[in-house]
Amino acid sequence: MTLKHTQIAAHQRLSTDKPLSLAILAMGGQGGGVLADWIVAVAERSGWIAQSTSVPGVAQRTGATIYYIEMLPEKDGAQPVLSLMPSPGDVDIVLAAELMEAGRSVLRGLVTPDKTTLIASTHRSFAIGEKEKPGDGIGNPETVTQATDFAARNTIAFDMDTLAVKNGSVISASMFGALAASGTLPFERSAYEETIKEGGKGVSASLKAFDAAFERTKIKPRDSVSNEPFKRLDPLPGITGNVVLDALVARIAAFPEIAHAMLFAGVKKLTDFQDPAYADEYLDHMSEILSRDQKNGGEAKGYPFTVQAAKYLAVAMAYDDVVRVADLKVRASRFERVRREVGAKDGQILYMTEYMHPRMEEICGTMPRRMGEWIENRPKLFARLDKIVNKGRRVRTGTLFWFFGLYAMSSLRRIRRKTLRHAREMEHLQAWLDAAKATLPVNYDLAVELLGNRRLVKGYSDTHSRGLSKFDRVMSVLPQLRQREDGADWMRRLRQAALADEKGELLDGAIKTIATL
Repeated sequence: MTLKHTQIAAHQRLSTDKPLSLAILAMGGQGGGVLADWIVAVAERSGWIAQSTSVPGVAQRTGATIYYIEMLPEKDGAQPVLSLMPSPGDVDIVLAAELMEAGRSVLRGLVTPDKTTLIASTHRSFAIGEKEKPGDGIGNPETVTQATDFAARNTIAFDMDTLAVKNGSVISASMFGALAASGTLPFERSAYEETIKEGGKGVSASLKAFDAAFERTKIKPRDSVSNEPFKRLDPLPGITGNVVLDALVARIAAFPEIAHAMLFAGVKKLTDFQDPAYADEYLDHMSEILSRDQKNGGEAKGYPFTVQAAKYLAVAMAYDDVVRVADLKVRASRFERVRREVGAKDGQILYMTEYMHPRMEEICGTMPRRMGEWIENRPKLFARLDKIVNKGRRVRTGTLFWFFGLYAMSSLRRIRRKTLRHAREMEHLQAWLDAAKATLPVNYDLAVELLGNRRLVKGYSDTHSRGLSKFDRVMSVLPQLRQREDGADWMRRLRQAALADEKGELLDGAIKTIATL
């Protein structure tokens, strides 16, 4: 990182011999229009002439809009001619309300190394293209920051969204503070603050966010970003204060220390999903897995088979079913989180509208095993019932009818282990574990990769069916790889291909390649 990207100095203030140009890239709900109005008001307050325009977009997420501002001091009463659109290579300041929008500003040529100061928030609001990937489709933030470091004259980049939320405001206020602190515009801090006060709405919170961003920009204008997701695994506690949970913790303590954090995470997940007895079953599985791992040289390798199983066995046992979805949607913590995210004030009523599209398969899955199988084995009855339930519904979880309906559904967790869905999940889980255990003495590394294949199975309804299909196709290649020294590498490639696209075309190609080995 060069000095130009780590210091904000007064001499960076731009020349006023020609109009100063600013481009704001923001998405719906981020206050881009408010920010543009504030900047225009600051300029006019200081005796400048300013003009703003906007071009809305609808392609990404909620639609990224470019707000463009040009400003110039009044000169002898003459009215300047100002541009309506930003020109590539001729923008003085770019403000991006999200990291990938900063990257797009570089691609559009709005950011140039000899001219542009880039002010960007490093938080992410994922695009549809990122969300729809079966695996990790998130864009690499390091690539974006490397590009902006090269393309911009100066860069100010940190998580302005989180800073704004902490101060009860939205990102436009913190970006306004970062702009003021950058020193690129010849206006005093007081002019910015007076502009916010004149707005009349949310003044106190906006000023707090403005001040926090101003000071943060002066002290530390850059945040480092990483392509590695932040993962926090709590250390194993000595005691929890609950007799039943303490017994689970004591069982974990008997495992190798390298597995403690992952096992503790698994126990917490399964206790939340079902109950402590279910978490105890998980540790029963893990005890057998550890024994097999030790017999096959796992200790010398650092127990990767045990650690991998600790993660993916917990994921497999905490499958997504209708009961789990209903439980998550009626939790008080979820209502509180959504209120924080949308900035709902005390006394305001907030309703959430959920889109649900149940199929008869999910309904049968929540029934006792024999009843569900009885309906599935009668195609005509199944089809008639499916016509009734297989419809998209918009559900308002804040209403009594739907809240209590979902709450009643979530209470079925008490009989979950007797349901058809649970029986099938456990049968599939056991077959997967048996395959990995059988491979362990023959090809240790391949067995570890087989455990990782469980990542392919996720969600419920159509998502679960597609993941299950890919899982079965990947596992079907196991006989061809069991005796190969590079079998683990090929299995990893197959899984990566399966996660790369939803249709599975890359997976088909990888399977054909293995067939030629």
